[in-house]
Amino acid sequence: MILTTTPSVEGRVIRDYLGIVFGETVSGINFVKDFAAGLSNFFGGRSHTYEEELITARETALDELARRAAQMGADAVVGIDIDYEMLGSDNGMMMVTVSGTAVTLQ
Repeated sequence: MILTTTPSVEGRVIRDYLGIVFGETVSGINFVKDFAAGLSNFFGGRSHTYEEELITARETALDELARRAAQMGADAVVGIDIDYEMLGSDNGMMMVTVSGTAVTLQ
């Protein structure tokens, strides 16, 4: 499955547009990750715990998008957009949503 943020796949012709497809994931940011991130904030440096959570959530959402596109019979998803949002009363949940257009290629 080809996944791209561009509106086309270079060197390939889009045969059919199958529709918009989505992938999403919601992850909890727990106390241990908050504590480790707080230490990074206090002492300086990058928060590897949050970075790892972001990477995992994004990859999970993209995998879900690819799975749903394959169920539609797509060869690729073009025009992918990735959005991140914090949810919950204490912002303790992170949502990653990806969307794009499922297409078949010649």
